Amino acid sequence: MKTVWISALIHDEARVAVVTAQLKRYGLHCQGHFWEDGPDKMSWQPALEAMKSAHAELWLILADDVELAKPTVRHGLSLFAAMANAQRDVDFPIVLLWNSKTPVPTPATLPDLLQSASLIEEANPAWQAKIVARVNKTSTLKTADYRLNILGDERLGQWFEIGPRHGSWDGVLFGVSGENATIEFQAVGLQNGLPEKTILELAQQGLRLKAGERDFTAWALRNQVDTASSYYARVKGNPEAILFSPYPEEGELDATIIRMS
Repeated sequence: MKTVWISALIHDEARVAVVTAQLKRYGLHCQGHFWEDGPDKMSWQPALEAMKSAHAELWLILADDVELAKPTVRHGLSLFAAMANAQRDVDFPIVLLWNSKTPVPTPATLPDLLQSASLIEEANPAWQAKIVARVNKTSTLKTADYRLNILGDERLGQWFEIGPRHGSWDGVLFGVSGENATIEFQAVGLQNGLPEKTILELAQQGLRLKAGERDFTAWALRNQVDTASSYYARVKGNPEAILFSPYPEEGELDATIIRMS
């Protein structure tokens, strides 16, 4: 029996019970949690570890318009999605089950890391079958040329881990956008674990960049980062977007921008 992990954005035990019972009739086992809105504390991290331990094959978000409109909830869901997808060769399936009088959101209105989610209206009489179909659908291979992960906890803070999926980068530029977001520290070390020590090469701080309509504050360094190593940045607050690229040489910046909220 395949396992579905449920994240309920509001504490509605009756709704969770109905969804769980309905999916059980279709041969799916459900586990999950009620969402805690606290991205700085990464208060949902134990739920993520439990989802991995349960070998869940789909992440089901029970959503509504009020909660999904909150920037901190959107940012936290983005972090959860990044961590769920880290160290996987294929995209982790996500379904957003909508239960509001307002129309189902379009993918373009969601944070970038949730845009691959299947959007299903709970009022649709076939919503259960749609979720079963998504669980059994073959996931697509990742096409991005970068790796993205999130590390840390309430004590260590929120760390973004970035690196190339292939080849190497001769340095890294990383930036955040939004009034409630600042970079506090940067480091380079082995992949999937904060380094105990790091020696930075030609480190820079407080760079001002503009990409589209967004202003970014960026840090950078010239350490080489390859498939076995990563760049780490500790960020305070909830960035509206992040920007990163190999260290740019002279000329136009070709960076990846991810909307987080």
